[in-house]
Amino acid sequence: MPQISFFLGIIIRMFYKDHNPPHFHAVYAEYEGLVDIKKLELIGGKLPPRVLGLVIEWTALHQKELLENWDKAKKQESLLQIAPLV
Repeated sequence: MPQISFFLGIIIRMFYKDHNPPHFHAVYAEYEGLVDIKKLELIGGKLPPRVLGLVIEWTALHQKELLENWDKAKKQESLLQIAPLV
């Protein structure tokens, strides 16, 4: 599962040929959450509230790039790195 971003101890990963809806995995310490890219919400797993807020903020800023990476993943193409939250 390629890592596409990293910020504030949060790892953002996206699986190739993952199931719909378009989403990514956010990992922070022992927590992992699945975040819906279009709806900007947690759809699985668990993240601390502060971390979830940061991840949702980052998702809103990079929604277009995330959806492009989702399309690339479905085609088994290399995923692009996305800038961290600063």
